[in-house]
Amino acid sequence: MTASGFFERLFKYLFIVSACVAGISQFYKDDWPEPSYYDLSQLDEPLQTETDREPFSIEANGLAYTVKPKFEYDLQGVVVSYSNADGFTNIWHHKRWRDFINVRDVCVIWGKNVASGVYKSMRFSSDSWTCWAAWPNQEIGAAFSMYALSNNHIVTDNDDLKAKLMQAEPGDVIRFTGVLAEYTNHAIGYTRGTSPTRNDTGQGACETIYIDSFDIVKKANPGLRKLAKTFNWLTLLSFIGFVVFFLIAPAKPRY
Repeated sequence: MTASGFFERLFKYLFIVSACVAGISQFYKDDWPEPSYYDLSQLDEPLQTETDREPFSIEANGLAYTVKPKFEYDLQGVVVSYSNADGFTNIWHHKRWRDFINVRDVCVIWGKNVASGVYKSMRFSSDSWTCWAAWPNQEIGAAFSMYALSNNHIVTDNDDLKAKLMQAEPGDVIRFTGVLAEYTNHAIGYTRGTSPTRNDTGQGACETIYIDSFDIVKKANPGLRKLAKTFNWLTLLSFIGFVVFFLIAPAKPRY
């Protein structure tokens, strides 16, 4: 067997194994952890206090925005879903609203919604401005509190904070501090407000936060997620290797 033929076969089997491991780990990496995985003493209702911060201006993508702080805000909770402003299906933030500071919406739960484990029987999803929670029956629905869930429009013009924010995944414990605020996009004269309370639902109930800090306190399924990422890359690289050596390997003789 030639060297190119050997490597062709090696990359072929490496691709098959990598694809199988990547598929299995991808399937399980977003399983919800048990409530015991979390430090429930740190998952209280968000802390909201008075602020003396004055309105300030920021800039993103050459556009000017004015941020008007309403309250200081400190939230620690469990991510259940998110929506990226630059996502493939999200045409609102960038194209229609010219909004380049609301970089991601993050939906979180806390308190009894985590302690009861009810989240494990539910489905969560996010679109351009809403977090959706669905339960399979009335019993699960009765155990879940919409007042211990918030959809957060995260606003920042800081690239380091944005990079941290984009690493958060469902099941992760996150903490951010900043101000509940409204902001005006001067390019189109649009102002987005914020809810001042956790005891509302429906349209207008989302929190808009200009963040000063953002941290992932605890990752969910860190081993499986690292495994999935590693084998995703191995699958891609082994496929490329197989194609390269398939093309350069000498043709097999026909009899």
